[in-house]
Amino acid sequence: MRIVLPGLFDLQVNGFAGVDFNAPDLTMDRVCEALDRMRRTGVTRCLPTLITSPFDRFAANARLLARAAHPMVAGIHMEGPYLSAADGARGAHPREHIAAASIDDFRRRQDAADGRLTLVTLAPEVEGAMALIEHLAAQGVRVAIGHTAAAGQQIADAIRAGATLATHLGNGCAQMLPRHPNVIWELLAADAVSASLIVDGHHLPPATVKAMVRAKGAARTMLITDAMAAAGTRSTTALAERHDERSAKASAGPRYTLGDVECQLGDDGRVSLPGTSYLAGSSLTLDRAIANTVRFTELSIEEVTPMASTIPAAYLGTVTVGTVTADWDPGTYELRVCEIAS
Repeated sequence: MRIVLPGLFDLQVNGFAGVDFNAPDLTMDRVCEALDRMRRTGVTRCLPTLITSPFDRFAANARLLARAAHPMVAGIHMEGPYLSAADGARGAHPREHIAAASIDDFRRRQDAADGRLTLVTLAPEVEGAMALIEHLAAQGVRVAIGHTAAAGQQIADAIRAGATLATHLGNGCAQMLPRHPNVIWELLAADAVSASLIVDGHHLPPATVKAMVRAKGAARTMLITDAMAAAGTRSTTALAERHDERSAKASAGPRYTLGDVECQLGDDGRVSLPGTSYLAGSSLTLDRAIANTVRFTELSIEEVTPMASTIPAAYLGTVTVGTVTADWDPGTYELRVCEIAS
């Protein structure tokens, strides 16, 4: 069935097609190469994402991304360094560069990014977080809660201060949590907070995706990829074509970087820190995230597509660009992008 969708909008992309936006040797040509390849999956706007790193690295890469003369760049997502240092909650962010939050530190980062930091993910429990959230909200920068081990009151205080999004809800938290009082329930119950989800079948089980979308409602749910350099490569294309949840088995595969962190792509498409169970971004593409969400939630593709297009655009106070013509098979949940019009 041929369908026409609005241009897709991804709020969190660490890299694509072998290009790592956090790499020390990032160049403008590589940035544009990755964005051009990503566009083939239907994404017409995105927030390239910079994770926790030394300030000099952050500043150099932020400057490159901010000055990229590419229409897909709608701003920059700064994920860290104001995150929990605890294992599990920290995820793949290097502990040695985790830092307290401060308005002065953010200002110098925003200066390096030519004012293009649009979304900041932080943990409410870190020192200085509340003052920074208030400052960001006053400046029109969106604030997301993520990579956190915060208590309920700290989350409530962050929302009151201006936080409006949960970054990849259900991930970036401890692997073992108390059954009831925990960060996932707090963020699911917060009506003032939208949630972004990584629907690749690895970050969240299908039933969890279905329950989270029901709890938040479609209008407060956004699909992201959290893609890193492995996404959009020949390896991940081949994996996507033969993936079968019932028989896929993770094994050693090609390695990629996320900043200074080495990550491994399993033969089921899962990206993790070698030798651990910790995820490290994903090899997901946004068109596939839409198809997975339809399959997991039993919603229609018409109900799901806005979660990856108009809803994240509206969250940032902007609009999508262009249209995507695709073939959709509701029987096999296959969505194949055919043409992108600007």
